[in-house]
Amino acid sequence: MKLKERKYILLNKEIKSLIHSETNFIANLANICAAIKDKFNFYWVGFYLVEKDELILGPFQGTVACTRIQKGKGVCGTSWKQNKTILVDNVNKFEGHIACSYLSKSEIVIPLRNKEKVIGVLDIDHDKYKSFDTIDKKYLEKIIKKLEKKLN
Repeated sequence: MKLKERKYILLNKEIKSLIHSETNFIANLANICAAIKDKFNFYWVGFYLVEKDELILGPFQGTVACTRIQKGKGVCGTSWKQNKTILVDNVNKFEGHIACSYLSKSEIVIPLRNKEKVIGVLDIDHDKYKSFDTIDKKYLEKIIKKLEKKLN
């Protein structure tokens, strides 16, 4: 088992205990961001939440971020529109990428659903190219599933 996978297993246990008895949605989002950032030191970790026809910046860890993202725009808006996880090895090659920071090089975005409807996305950026893979996808989706179970 790779070190990365072991770190994700520990992270998932930590997040499970963090959100287990907490009922406040925003508090849970904030602690999930902090736990992910603390464990992996990604460049940026945060949630965008659906409000009407756009994503609005929610709890995050990192530098100042874009506040609003239209559906279908950038990696976050595309993940929302397609209702699927998107991994991007090089954000400069992603058509329509929204550059909140020129330091962001790769990205993974996972949709957050409530009864199959996307209500937000978890967005994680790295300052190195090709930083995310199927291990990240698998374990970050597990984290989101834990959060979704609390909503339903």
